[in-house]
Amino acid sequence: MKASLLVVLVIALCTESAFSLTCFSCKDATSNIQCLSTTTCADHEKYCLTTYSTKGFGDDRQQSITKRCAAFCPTIDLNIGIAGVATNCCQTSLCNISGASSVKTSYTMIAVGVLASLACILRLGL
Repeated sequence: MKASLLVVLVIALCTESAFSLTCFSCKDATSNIQCLSTTTCADHEKYCLTTYSTKGFGDDRQQSITKRCAAFCPTIDLNIGIAGVATNCCQTSLCNISGASSVKTSYTMIAVGVLASLACILRLGL
């Protein structure tokens, strides 16, 4: 009896697949509620990665959420006014249930771009 328990314990400790990371996964979802499917990560994938992107502004704003397993964690937080991308990584199973830090449309960046364009047009027109 003790020998069979020892064999079961050794098998359980040596089986890495029993301890694989599990992440929520989706591709180009428009809402976080569409990202409730799960996937078991490969042995080399140590992160659950969430990528959140936006484009447009106001009523024309569109968002996209992608969740997956990843071998490395890219740190991206980019906002260029009418488009942006942000990532979030974590290292425990099912830790990516929420979206990455959302990307807000920067109306200040849009205003600066419009003013810079207007200044160039006025300068070239003179």
